[in-house]
Amino acid sequence: MQGLGNDFVIIDRRHKHFDVPLHTMSLLCDRRFGVGCDQLVLLDPPDRDGATVRVSFFNPDGSEAGACGNASRCVAALLGEAPVLETRAGLLPSFITPEGEIGVDMGPPALDWQDVPLARPMETLELPLSGSPAACSMGNPHATFFDGMERAERDGAALERDPLFPERANIGCAEIVARDHVRLRVWERGAGLTLACGSGACAAVVNGVRRSLLDRGCRVEMDGGSLRIHWREADNHVLMIGPATHVFEGLWPAVPTEGAKPGA
Repeated sequence: MQGLGNDFVIIDRRHKHFDVPLHTMSLLCDRRFGVGCDQLVLLDPPDRDGATVRVSFFNPDGSEAGACGNASRCVAALLGEAPVLETRAGLLPSFITPEGEIGVDMGPPALDWQDVPLARPMETLELPLSGSPAACSMGNPHATFFDGMERAERDGAALERDPLFPERANIGCAEIVARDHVRLRVWERGAGLTLACGSGACAAVVNGVRRSLLDRGCRVEMDGGSLRIHWREADNHVLMIGPATHVFEGLWPAVPTEGAKPGA
């Protein structure tokens, strides 16, 4: 499935559990030797009351993300009937708009340094990096720059692994068009530059509002298309709305042997 070109392999294990080892994850995510995707998503029976499904998100390098906005919308579209997703970031309720788009309540952002997390105590509104990004967590760590989008491709790989981010970080680079419209590119930790990033779009609006640059309701335009983000003042939750598209289904013919590499 894909949301704005942010693409995912989704494996449903709700009725039959089986392991997906790291080398298989990497091979599935490889665009030349596997299926190809930005993230691998595993569906399992829920553990928590009120949840419809437990969802785990993995980057191509095998690292696990706490949440993924576009993947959450894709799972919601796949299952239908507005499921509640159980993730490492908490329970994420979904909904369908009258226009047929998929929305997910991503919950409240985490704004304290230890919750992002950062390596040492500091104010998260302006980090001590060139460009002075703002940081927050939307289930995973984000740093948002507001001085243009060029930095994402040029510096994203280095910034992702800056010592300031002990768990690495997603690097968002924003260009303000209007108070209700921002353009964004995101270098995702463990995945690189992607056509869209749902949690990055949420973080950009949160950080833009905190900087008095954006309104709480905003269109976030990315290379793959646009999301509507609303940081709700009443309960501090961030709502994300956009399209989600089913691309194809298939069968994985065999599980590679341990240690196999793409092409082996």
